[in-house]
Amino acid sequence: MGKERSSWCDFHRAFGHTTEDCWGLKTQIEKLVQNGHLDRYVQQSSSRRPQRQGIDSSRSVGVSQRERSRSRQRTPGFDTSTFDDRDMRDRASCQDEPMVISMGVGGYKVERVLVDQGSSANILYRSTVEKMRLQDGLIRPCSGNLYGFAGECIPILGMVELETCVGERLVVRTLQIQYTIVDAPASYNIIVGRPALNKLGAIVSTRHLCMKFPVGRKVGSVWADTRVARRCYEDSLRIGRLPPSGIVNVLDLDLDPRGQFEKEGPLPTEELKEIILGPKQGQTTKIGTTMSSEEEEMLTAILKSNYDVFAWSAQDMPGVDPEFMCHQLSVDKNAKPIAQKKRKMGEEKREAAKQETHKLITAGFVREVQYPTWLANVVMVRKANGKWRMCTDYTDLNKTCPKDSYPLSGIDRLVDNVAGFTFLSFMDAYSGYNQIRMHPHDEEKTAFITEEGAFCYQVMPFGLKNAGATY
Repeated sequence: MGKERSSWCDFHRAFGHTTEDCWGLKTQIEKLVQNGHLDRYVQQSSSRRPQRQGIDSSRSVGVSQRERSRSRQRTPGFDTSTFDDRDMRDRASCQDEPMVISMGVGGYKVERVLVDQGSSANILYRSTVEKMRLQDGLIRPCSGNLYGFAGECIPILGMVELETCVGERLVVRTLQIQYTIVDAPASYNIIVGRPALNKLGAIVSTRHLCMKFPVGRKVGSVWADTRVARRCYEDSLRIGRLPPSGIVNVLDLDLDPRGQFEKEGPLPTEELKEIILGPKQGQTTKIGTTMSSEEEEMLTAILKSNYDVFAWSAQDMPGVDPEFMCHQLSVDKNAKPIAQKKRKMGEEKREAAKQETHKLITAGFVREVQYPTWLANVVMVRKANGKWRMCTDYTDLNKTCPKDSYPLSGIDRLVDNVAGFTFLSFMDAYSGYNQIRMHPHDEEKTAFITEEGAFCYQVMPFGLKNAGATY
């Protein structure tokens, strides 16, 4: 896709492609033919399919000759899709090449289009979208993931419906195809999957490297470009050899324990009732209803007298005194600082990252930093409730830190310490993760980049290798 000054189109009166290769002109001509405006210029095919040889015409199974004759009289004169040796354009090439064709999509001639009968979606890569300069209004936001045959997960950026032209010469089919936009390295511009093939009514012969489909009462054909297919294969090999610098380490994201709290946890077996603890709105909690009146009064009195120990907002969490405890990074002295290249995100993710960053600034958890030597990207992960969670990709930083494999005491000792107590109480220390301060010398090592700028954590963030051990 690109505009060459050496090619001129009389239809568009502009440079970029020749009149013979103009998809817009072919589309308009095909519409006129289908509407019957160019019947006197269209040569009707008078050829008949030759009778099969080597079959005894006097023998039939299931349908008599008279019934077949009546059926032919009732059936309109549609051409049938068949394949023979005449459909092989490039006999010298290997017939095991992938089906790579060219199509007209959104007014552009797009090459490197892979016809994949095993794909359950029509894929439009983000790099292709940027080259086509599609308007933002055409792209509908969509959340979800696509999964490959090896289990790899690719997030969906959006959906777009584009006018697609398939065919060669005057036999061209135009239809609206819905594409799924993803951002992934690929040697193709578009992958045409089963939804588009079924809507087109296409039949693909991998032996002949040809695809046929109905166009009115005719049959359209498209042949694979074997030279482009080989280049795509070679490019895919080079993509596989590239270092995975832009890939998020899933293991590092698993260090973020917040996802565990989003799953449905155990529910109480008894009914609960809400009690008011403080004078402000929202300062409430829930207690069980199976306690005796004396136990309930005693518990309520204790909770009300200590309501100030609850963290009702970020301002109520001053954090642990750094003189008592702070998180320190044991970065290898020989490690070279790595500043990750800023990754692009969709509009919805950018807005969510902006809101999360403002929350961190308001709570005093992060501060703006200038000229950081370590710099990480943020990764937006969809939560179970449909909202976004902002994680930080500390892949490079974690590689330079040794792991604390024995952070806690033995489990037997912990169990012995709780023996003999009557009540079992659970404390939600979820917000306590950010109450441990970072060591001042290590704050800027936690720097991350967003659309708002570069920031570093003043408190211990999620995602660091030994943060759980410190917690």
